[in-house]
Amino acid sequence: MTTYTFKDFAEFKTMKGEELSPTPYIEVTQEMINAFAQGTQDDQWIHTDPEMAAKHSPFKKTIAHGFMSLSLIPKMLNDLIKVQSMKMGVNYGLNNVRLPHPVVVGSRVRLLTKVIDVEDFRGNGYKVTWHCTVEIENESKPACVAEFISLVFE
Repeated sequence: MTTYTFKDFAEFKTMKGEELSPTPYIEVTQEMINAFAQGTQDDQWIHTDPEMAAKHSPFKKTIAHGFMSLSLIPKMLNDLIKVQSMKMGVNYGLNNVRLPHPVVVGSRVRLLTKVIDVEDFRGNGYKVTWHCTVEIENESKPACVAEFISLVFE
């Protein structure tokens, strides 16, 4: 895997407009799905009951929550990008989120991303806008496509 390492955000700004290498795949396990269901209190059987899913779901297995696919973006970005001067980062928002394909338990997902913009923010911060696609291995449609905005501070 390529990890992009930068001394500071002045150096990172050169990535504006660039597509980055894909992240490694992450296997989506039933344990991850159950933990997400517990944290969000969304325990629909389609996510948490493998027996019901085998009988009644068109996928014949449980599927991850759509928002779980979305929630993996910050983790995958953190694996991909290292800015040595960064003190902290927070999620700022999302634009144009779509969840075109469910992630069946046992699937593997990875992030494809492009740096859309890097703007100065309140002196020691930057607002970074990313185009993110959460790709499912061996599927033609992605799990999630979103414009993700993060605030990062030096």
